[in-house]
Amino acid sequence: MGKAERRQQILTVARDVFARRGYHAAKIDDIVAAAGIARGTFYLYFEDKRAIFEEIVDRTMARLGMVIERVDVASPKSVAEQVRDQIRRIFHILLEDRATTKILLSDALGVDPAFDRKLQSFYDEMAKQLEQSLRDGQALGIVRQGDAHLMSWLTMGALKEALSQIVQRGAEYDEDTLVEGTFAYFMGGYLRVA
Repeated sequence: MGKAERRQQILTVARDVFARRGYHAAKIDDIVAAAGIARGTFYLYFEDKRAIFEEIVDRTMARLGMVIERVDVASPKSVAEQVRDQIRRIFHILLEDRATTKILLSDALGVDPAFDRKLQSFYDEMAKQLEQSLRDGQALGIVRQGDAHLMSWLTMGALKEALSQIVQRGAEYDEDTLVEGTFAYFMGGYLRVA
């Protein structure tokens, strides 16, 4: 196995260990045993438990950051289609890797103060982007008037709770039902698109 494949194997196994045991209860010994490698091999790739945990979380946060796009009223796609596509992309990433999503929802906060600041900064940036999109939508008449900052928090809270019910509690929803239900929820709240 090449270095890149070995590194990815360790990351995948560590993700599963963290998802199953939680960050604080997971030990490097658990990771190396599950990966079938020597402890020294682990340290060839990662400095410590926090470093591998951070990489797992960083990869998902980066993927989320790359799929979020602004609605373009000049696009050949309708605003409604663009919003649905955005919801679909977000859910797809987070449900494709349920173990990491579980980690983000339950174990990522409380690792240490520096990691908490990093995670909070990510959520703040997502809320800021969403708030600006909502303000743009208000200016275009496709989002009802109101406190866009609060609406961004409520939106993120709704998405996090739906994901929590699916990932942590085992609720079953196929992606299409989840996307359409979320879109309908937003239409009943602040969206004003056909």
